[in-house]
Amino acid sequence: MGLPIDLACWDYDRTRALIDGRVSVEGVDLNYIPMEVPESFHRMFRHSEFDASEMSFAWYLGSFFTQRRHMIAIPAFPSRMFRHSAIYVNGRSGIKAPSDLVGKSIGVPEYQQTAGVWIRGMLADDYGVPIDAVSYHQGGLTEPGRLDSLRRRPEGIDLSPIGPDDTLSELLERGEIDAIYTAHAPAGFGNGAGHIQRLFPDYRQEEQAYYQRTGIFPIMHTVVIRADVLDAHPWLARSLMKGFEEAKAIALHDVFEPAAAKCSLPWLVAEAEETERIFGTRDFWPYGVGPNRHVIETFVRYAHEQGLIPDRPAVEELFPASTMEIARI
Repeated sequence: MGLPIDLACWDYDRTRALIDGRVSVEGVDLNYIPMEVPESFHRMFRHSEFDASEMSFAWYLGSFFTQRRHMIAIPAFPSRMFRHSAIYVNGRSGIKAPSDLVGKSIGVPEYQQTAGVWIRGMLADDYGVPIDAVSYHQGGLTEPGRLDSLRRRPEGIDLSPIGPDDTLSELLERGEIDAIYTAHAPAGFGNGAGHIQRLFPDYRQEEQAYYQRTGIFPIMHTVVIRADVLDAHPWLARSLMKGFEEAKAIALHDVFEPAAAKCSLPWLVAEAEETERIFGTRDFWPYGVGPNRHVIETFVRYAHEQGLIPDRPAVEELFPASTMEIARI
């Protein structure tokens, strides 16, 4: 009987072998709890309900500077997303290009949301839209009263809450804000009205060019272990890391399977082969510190520039020493 560990993480193809038991974690009796984000974030961040959990990368960085760190991440990244597709504008506001965002009012479900950190940093680095060149309005996307998890108020940033009965989707629809940076589409997008649009309609081409220019495939979430659990069982970090690597390797193998598609997309293999060509590797979803150092350092810089963290920790400070080696199975 291994160490009983409760792990809260969403149901991804790259973790499914952990869910169904095809991959076991050394020394562990794993109870994988498939849980949609951000519920797992809140329950782990605020109440430490699980032994380990998927976690917003931005929230984890914020926790790094608390007086007593209650969770430690391993460099496994179950969620990564390019976010050019996550900028929505009211077409009547005159925003046709990124530079048109300057001076505009921007809705954010949460200033500390990882997607928003990447978007603001990307716009500043690549498109000449300084972080402080817009005003930010924080609130629920489709339901009013979203909980604010921001623990450090950013200096020099125009950030204010929306009304307690308002939603960002409604404000964008009415033109009371000009754009939204959001991981989920606003309610008015795709409803036939036509004036709620993506800033980058051909976001795939924009995102591929961004990757080829920067080498960045943005990390959204990491995996954290409760500090007291890791203190008692320091071997757990490496064991979990190996388990996540093995499960991901199975998923990546499946997308290249030519005999019968494992996913209901008719050109799945062609898509995988094109992604391999763009990334220059079949392991285009890398875990570990080595292949992700530039991505991690860029995100840390963005979080610091945006006033979310008081300093820029080194990558080696963020993860246990046992996971510093490039994890390969």
